[in-house]
Amino acid sequence: MNPAWSMIFFTTLAGAGQGLMLALVGVDLAANAGLTDVPSPYSFVAGAGVVLLLCGIALVASVFHLGRPMRAWRAASMWRTSWLSREVIVLPSFMAVVFAWGAAHALGAPTVVLGVLAVLLALLLYLCTGMIYGAVAVIREWATPLTPLNFALLGIASGLTLGAAAAAVGSLALAPTLALLALIATAIAALMRGASFWRNAKLTPKSTLQTAIGVRHPKIVQSSMGQMGGSFNTREFFHGAAAQLLPRLRWIVAFAVFALPLLLLAAAARGPSPVLLVVAFGCQYLGLLAERWLFFAEAQHPQNLYYQRIG
Repeated sequence: MNPAWSMIFFTTLAGAGQGLMLALVGVDLAANAGLTDVPSPYSFVAGAGVVLLLCGIALVASVFHLGRPMRAWRAASMWRTSWLSREVIVLPSFMAVVFAWGAAHALGAPTVVLGVLAVLLALLLYLCTGMIYGAVAVIREWATPLTPLNFALLGIASGLTLGAAAAAVGSLALAPTLALLALIATAIAALMRGASFWRNAKLTPKSTLQTAIGVRHPKIVQSSMGQMGGSFNTREFFHGAAAQLLPRLRWIVAFAVFALPLLLLAAAARGPSPVLLVVAFGCQYLGLLAERWLFFAEAQHPQNLYYQRIG
């Protein structure tokens, strides 16, 4: 598939925002239970503001993927059958609850119910976003429970890393704990994303050139794509990069999203280090951009059998 940068930014930014909200609510609940010191209410207000900022930028980025942005409101009309419509409904609902949760902290009102509701909506939003792609049975690289699971795990890992960095910058005592949680989440995400890489590498096409064009000759060689110029098929279903880029990008993702952040988080878990945690999040997020580009690029639509030779 041809990766759309609007969707890459949307999924990575919103995912990090959801993960950060999970971290904030976790700290809030732990403080209410007496398991940790109670941070300043304005720490939670600022955190909610960051979550809204990330989700707001993601929402704006997603608009650039629409052919007719003025009709975006219609996307919610098919909520009974479409995961995209469900996502369109859940995201604004999540943002509204995050705003209410932050406002409750600012006013000194109870926040437990709003926090739990925000967590449920964040998890539901991960499911909706992941299933937009996981439900596409014709693209076998996506059609697996690992797709929504990886969207959730990578978002939670990046959100926890961001939370740990923010706590360290704010000189909060819980920064090492958040760094440890981010380390655990990143390690689990590495295992699950590695499983999806291994699964996709083992996939064998169900279709062949023979079945694609309806010719049973045992030897078929395609010398052109059958037309002189590009088309919707060749623009939307091919990433256009060299074939050698994908395996190299997998190693880059493994290093930037998992290996280096794990080392930095392990060091920061022993003592709060704003520099290490900020670098860990920055490295991890840049790696997530590459990971999400790879997620789209490695998907093979069956029509690519017919148009496999572009030039």
